[in-house]
Amino acid sequence: MKSTARGQKRIAIAGNPNTGKTTLFNRLTKSNAKVGNYPGITVEAESGTLDLPRSGRVTMLDVPGTYSLSARSAEEQVAIQAIAGLHPLEQPDAVLLVVDGTQLTRNLYLALQVIETGVPLVLAINMCDMLAERGQVIDSQTLAHELGVPVVEVCALTGEHTEQVTAALDTVLQDPRLGRPGPRWIPTDAPLLADISAIEQLIPPLWIEGTGDASTRRRVMALWALLSLDDQDEIAGDLDQLRAAVIERRRLAGLVGRDIETEIILGRYTWIDERAGGFLREPLEAPVTMTDRVDRVLLNPVLGFPFFLLLMGVVFQSLFSWADPAIGLVEDLFGALQRIAVHNLPAGFFADLISQGLIEGVGSVLVFLPQIMLLFFFIVMMEDSGYMARVAFLMDRLMKSLGLHGRAFVPMMSGFACAVPAIMATRTMERRRDRMLTMMVVPLMTCSARLPVYALLIGALFPPDHIFGVLPVQGLLMIGMYLFSTVIALIALGVLGRTLFKGPSVPLLLEMPPYRVPHWPSVLRSMWVRSKVFMTEAGTVILACTIGMWLLLTFPDDPSIAARFDVSRADAALQYEAGPELDTQLTALNREQAGEELRSSYGGRLGLWAEPLIAPLGFDWKIGVGLVGAFAAREVFVGTMGVVYGMGDEVDEQSVGLRKRLREEAHADGRPVYTPLVGLSLMVFFALACQCMSTLAVVKRETRSYRWPAFLFAYTGVLAWCASFAVYQGGRLLGFG
Repeated sequence: MKSTARGQKRIAIAGNPNTGKTTLFNRLTKSNAKVGNYPGITVEAESGTLDLPRSGRVTMLDVPGTYSLSARSAEEQVAIQAIAGLHPLEQPDAVLLVVDGTQLTRNLYLALQVIETGVPLVLAINMCDMLAERGQVIDSQTLAHELGVPVVEVCALTGEHTEQVTAALDTVLQDPRLGRPGPRWIPTDAPLLADISAIEQLIPPLWIEGTGDASTRRRVMALWALLSLDDQDEIAGDLDQLRAAVIERRRLAGLVGRDIETEIILGRYTWIDERAGGFLREPLEAPVTMTDRVDRVLLNPVLGFPFFLLLMGVVFQSLFSWADPAIGLVEDLFGALQRIAVHNLPAGFFADLISQGLIEGVGSVLVFLPQIMLLFFFIVMMEDSGYMARVAFLMDRLMKSLGLHGRAFVPMMSGFACAVPAIMATRTMERRRDRMLTMMVVPLMTCSARLPVYALLIGALFPPDHIFGVLPVQGLLMIGMYLFSTVIALIALGVLGRTLFKGPSVPLLLEMPPYRVPHWPSVLRSMWVRSKVFMTEAGTVILACTIGMWLLLTFPDDPSIAARFDVSRADAALQYEAGPELDTQLTALNREQAGEELRSSYGGRLGLWAEPLIAPLGFDWKIGVGLVGAFAAREVFVGTMGVVYGMGDEVDEQSVGLRKRLREEAHADGRPVYTPLVGLSLMVFFALACQCMSTLAVVKRETRSYRWPAFLFAYTGVLAWCASFAVYQGGRLLGFG
């Protein structure tokens, strides 16, 4: 597809992970970048503009990092689609391929594949400033001669030589032949040529469109299919016939001791290795670099994991404590806006909608922002410094046994702070199957929103005793809830990974990049871009759910309740003189009215309706109302229970009055409603049920489907009910009722 039809020319910037590709992209596009989705594909794309002297303004597209154009997942398929111009993506006018100068020969494998597509190429060698420490020297002119494309050296971190990159791109856009030399490696073995010929006949016609010779593109796509398609791939499209043919060719090759994948990969690397001596000089004995010395500690089996736990402790502390002042500021700001709205709007539905629905709804979105920004700051910083690859390596053995690889560990650990940013952090994982599986178990981790519920129930129902005179019962219960949720999450991970999300065990492919100082502008920009995406997409769903929950807990409006309490307030005004005693009576009446109105609302009726369902768990209808309110946010359970018991919504988990009220609450026959067994059953329910509309909204946003949040809500709800039932009924059988 010619660029003249589009008007503005397009450049795709590609490269292996951790090559500094995105840092260079940010430098070239400056502040003109934006985030959207690839056309027709639910994968995020970052695009920006670049002004060139002769070619004018061009669009730059940041292609997901990839080690090759082979693919086993729908997301990995994006790289070949974006570079080769396969439907539904348009072919770029040029590709800027960023390679890591310290890992040059391995990075050149991708360069050979891009050259084969026929798209004009400019090769940018990044991190050349680190070559001297390694004793390496690169001859860019010889490399350019061997590849047949322009080669420039650049330091994306400092911005050095970026003008040479833009000049090379401008030249290639003016004369595409300069970046289109034709395939460097051409298969010659007869058996492999026969395999390629058999597959070429089945290549879809849409794949042949684009720049370059049709027969060459057909061969390129046949090679891609032989490397990518199998009975376990996740690649989208009507490829059944092609996939079956590839599987058959592999089977026939295996019968005579051949491995097609190895032959193709080895062929390209042999071409690189035969020429590497001309453009790359390396010392006979590799020097010990700073990266090597640091890795002796961070990858040490004994020292590496404790250091990682210490680092994650800092991250959690930031999400728990460092973000707290900003969260408090957001809450105070929206609390003040609510008070202004109440004082300046005439009382009635509209004032309540603005103050309790709209303002509180926007606040419930913005309250997540400090934690999300901090989490993404740490994740991007670990990626940019090179440490994230070490984390994945350290955790890979454990996670592999559960059906995932090491990259899943950071989002799962982040779930201890908040499931919302943790689910968004799954974007660091390449395979859709791995991201989906991680998203389905992250909400089982004990997030900070559950802590107020645990604190209220433990403080109210469990005495501050000590085991052996040393170990506090209440503290052990809190630790136990964390351990319980972690164990259940790992079990769920193993079960879902072997059933609903069953897939091949894909090895973790990693290059250990050298450690480097993060490029702070890129870190801050990435943090802001991801946070903005949450605000504009997930935030709108959360806002709608918040307003919907307010309506559920507010309506229908029963005028008789207000009339009855107006009479009680008038009687109090006659009985008491103006002063503190009258204020106390009026406050108590207002709280009782709020409680009765809540109980008569649709949400309250839902709690009453659900009582037969939750009674086997030890819960009454009032707890049911609290569970409905907690769907807005788990910590809202505490305030909802305060309203239910006529104590107002200003109580918190430390409220002595609410704790006392829970201990004293009794059934009609005198039996206590809340016992330690009921408290344990309720905590287990909260530990497992995904009663968080913000989490469900983010899952909907990340999966682009209502199916998966519905599944998450249903499976965690059933799991929570069964576990709570086992705790309560099992405890009664053991005599703890």
